[in-house]
Amino acid sequence: MLIGIVVVAVVIVIAFMSSYNGFVSEEENVNQSYSQIQNQLQRRMDLIPNLVNTVKGYAAHEEKVIKDISDARAQLAGAESPASQAKANDQLSGALNRLLAVSENYPDLKANQNFTQLMDELAGTENRIAVARRDYNNEVASYNKKVKRFPGAIVANAFGFHEKEYFQAAAGADKAPTVDFNSDKK
Repeated sequence: MLIGIVVVAVVIVIAFMSSYNGFVSEEENVNQSYSQIQNQLQRRMDLIPNLVNTVKGYAAHEEKVIKDISDARAQLAGAESPASQAKANDQLSGALNRLLAVSENYPDLKANQNFTQLMDELAGTENRIAVARRDYNNEVASYNKKVKRFPGAIVANAFGFHEKEYFQAAAGADKAPTVDFNSDKK
């Protein structure tokens, strides 16, 4: 009888240890995926000053667009949570879209090799960001399911594993930004 109780206790301890280790692994997967988003956002932030400086040479009077990019870039650099990064990322994307619209007014700029190369790198980075966001959200979904499911929920609550936040687009991100350069002119 005592041996049976000891065996059951050992099995329960092993199950809890296994579940705990699973949570640790899943949480690390989420953290690793989140760091990939941050890496790609940093890559884009590093490209932007070069792109802006290239545009400045051709479009010196487009100061508002350049200032909006600078402000949005600073906001993204200071964002710390997935939600605040997603919001700042959407603002930066909108500002970059306005910059691209400005570039349409300057055929020489569009033909500039540096500008073209930077735009290609930016497009590649945008794709990497999208992939990193998808991968992160997949890891979060897997982790959150484990946190919510029984018996994992017991272990999660006992050891302080909580649901993770998805990297979501800000409200209104599903609508294309309006580009209007005549509103400031008198």
